Formats: sequence, structure tokens, C-alpha cells
Amino acid sequence: MAGEYSRELSTKVFKGQCNLIQKGFRQGGAAGYGLRRMLIDQNGEPKGILRRGEHKSLQTDRVILVPGPREELEIVQWIYELFTKEGKQERDVAAELNERGIGSEYGRPWTRGLVHQILINEKYIGNNVYNRVSFKLKKKRVQNPPDMWVRANNAFEAVVEPEMFYVARGIILERNRRFTEQELLDSLKALARKHTLLSGLLIDETDGMPSSSTYRSRFGSLVRAYRLIGYTPDRDYEYVQINRRLRQLHPDLVARIIGQLESLGASVHQEEATDLLLINGEYTASLVLARCQETKAGSLRWLIRLDQSLAPDVTIAARMSATNEAPDDFYLLPYIDITLPKLLLAEHNGVHFDSYRFDTLDYFMDLAVRVKITVAA
Repeated sequence: MAGEYSRELSTKVFKGQCNLIQKGFRQGGAAGYGLRRMLIDQNGEPKGILRRGEHKSLQTDRVILVPGPREELEIVQWIYELFTKEGKQERDVAAELNERGIGSEYGRPWTRGLVHQILINEKYIGNNVYNRVSFKLKKKRVQNPPDMWVRANNAFEAVVEPEMFYVARGIILERNRRFTEQELLDSLKALARKHTLLSGLLIDETDGMPSSSTYRSRFGSLVRAYRLIGYTPDRDYEYVQINRRLRQLHPDLVARIIGQLESLGASVHQEEATDLLLINGEYTASLVLARCQETKAGSLRWLIRLDQSLAPDVTIAARMSATNEAPDDFYLLPYIDITLPKLLLAEHNGVHFDSYRFDTLDYFMDLAVRVKITVAA
């Protein structure tokens, strides 16, 4: 019965999010460079721009995207012109932005990946798109076909001309055509001749190269692809790429948790500096992603570091799958019971720790649901 309830709740949450997307409302996540999140009331009247870490407090309020400052809009349009008209690659565009001292969304230096995201995201032409990726627990991350996407076209004010956006998309699609395994290996071999040390970061930042995730998908891992071209790294740097991927995943997962809580009627305040969540003004929660590591004997281990300086009432510890692509399960660790600064978990940890383990976050979501006193009685 508990499992069936969880499935029904998950379906209801997903349908609710899809319904809001089709009405043109933004569902979680940062706005992106050149855009801002505008809070509107139930009548569609604007209430003000939300700053980073701020979220709506009323269930009837909604969020849409609006154009950002003029100087950012000019930079976005300049990026498209460099890419489509001057034929510059993403890395060249990022280098030119950095040379001019122009900071990205949070003031950090531009990278190839940041420029690429601006060139491929339909929100810059006003489209609201959802469900491009399925992220089911205990399943691999799946790229959904376009017919499964939930969208609302022209939901926001466009900041880029649609013609220029689709020219950029055509260039990227042609460049990212499906490579044969031999073509992938030849490209990797050519890269190895230029550099003494290969890494996923180097592959991702090299123009004309398929992404490192492509190599992992086609060959099982980067290490196996290395072996097929006769390259042996001095040491295994895979953990560096995994940690980088987890840092990128963390804000997305936090935004998803916030979106689910708010769809259930909970109020959530996110501290900008720490990502600590204050839920319903009553208790705090923090998210930790634990990388999966394999021992020499073939067993799996997860090291969970707890930030005691934050002292959240509940720490959500997401244990990543063996491939570190997606969370496999969750531990809801109450501060009152878990006082250690770090935990080393195995696949099975006994009732003392595994009593806090859950396959989904449905139980955590239920904690935030408001119930009328008459119903509870």
C-alpha cells in the first residue's frame, strides 16, 4: 500500500508540473544568463523579480521568465552572432568573453559548456520545455524523444530571433551527427597525440570532439575507450570528472526538490550561500550527494560528509548509482540522531542506518504537506 501510494503521488506531482508548464509557468531551476525569474500573482500581475535563492511563498503565485538587463541581452545576441555569422566555436566565444572581462551568470569565467547551453536552450526564443530528460530512481538517465517533451511555445518574451536560434541548432546537429565507434576512437587517438594527459574535461572542452558522455555510453567507460586506443593514464582521474558532474547535478536536484515541495503547497526558502532549505518556516534540510566508489574487492562504498556548521534538521543524503549518473536511493538523516561529521556506508549497513533509507523522496515530501486539523482529527 505504501508503494502504491508513492507511485500515485509521483504521478500526481508529474501531472501537476506538466499542467503548469503548458500554461507557461517556470518550474524550478535558475533563469539563465540574460533572463530573470518574475513572480506573478493568480491574476498574472507581476510582483517583482526573484533573486537567486528566493522562491514564491504563496501557493497561488507563479513564476515566469522575463528578459534580464540590457547589457546581458546584448551579450547573448553577440554570442549567437559569433557562432552563426562568424563561424566561431563555443570555446572561441568563451575565450573572447573572458578576454573582455565579461563574467557569466554568477560572475565566473565563461566555459565552452556555458556558451553551448545558451545556444541550445529554447527558453531564449520564449519556449517553455519540460521532460526532455527522465531521471527515474534506480534507472539510467534517459534522453526522451521530442514527442515526449512537454512544451508551451511563445510562453515568454524571446531574447533571440528564432531564425538565428534555429541556424545555431542546425550547425550543432550537423556537428553532433552519430559517429561510428571507429570514428570516435580515431578522434580520441588524435587528441592523445596532442596531449600527454587525457581527461573527460579535456574531451568536453575540445571543439569538434564528441562529449565524454558519448564515450562512456558507447564504450562503457572512458578507461575502456583509453585502452582501445592504447592509452594508459598515469593514474585514474575519473573521480575528478565524477565530482564535477555531481557539482553540476546538485543545484538541479535541489531545484527539483523545491518544485515538488511547492507543488504540494509547502513554502520553501533557500539560503543563497549554503542552499539550506527552510520548509514551512519550521525545519531545515540540506542535500548531500555521495559518490559511489568501488573497492578492490568489488564492493561499493559511499562516503557521506555532513556539514555540521549548517546543522540542518534533516540531511538528505543521495547515494549515487554504481555509474554515478543518478541517485540510487536516499538516506534521511536527522541531526538529532546523526552527530558524526561523516559516514562510510556499504550496500547494506544494518538496521541502525538502513532504517533511514528510502527508495524515493516521497516520505520527505509527505512531511511538508499541510493537513487541516479537522481532517487530522
